[in-house]
Amino acid sequence: VHLVESGGGLVQAGGSLRLSCAASTSTTHKLFLRGWYRQAPGKQRELVATRAPNSDTTDYGDSVKGRFTISRDNVENTIYLQMNSLKPEDTAVYYCNARTTVGGTFVDYWGRGTQVTVSS
Repeated sequence: VHLVESGGGLVQAGGSLRLSCAASTSTTHKLFLRGWYRQAPGKQRELVATRAPNSDTTDYGDSVKGRFTISRDNVENTIYLQMNSLKPEDTAVYYCNARTTVGGTFVDYWGRGTQVTVSS
């Protein structure tokens, strides 16, 4: 499984960025692109946004609700994160997460991350 994130960068507070995560896999198990997490220096990795399989159900971290939007292109096997009204506290490395199910057990995969830096 190979996850490649892109779209990070430096932006001023109030600005916008759009992250992308493209997945490729040789596994025979179905791979599901779940969503995004982030980790700021000295902090634990936290949920940003996830989207349930085969539905429009989404889950957002409290700090990003109303500002970030997750979407998925199943044909291109790509997941996106539109980030608006960015704040300095959104500065972090953003990781894409994918999951397969093997014998009833979840197996998670992570990208290498993309840096988002929001200046005040």
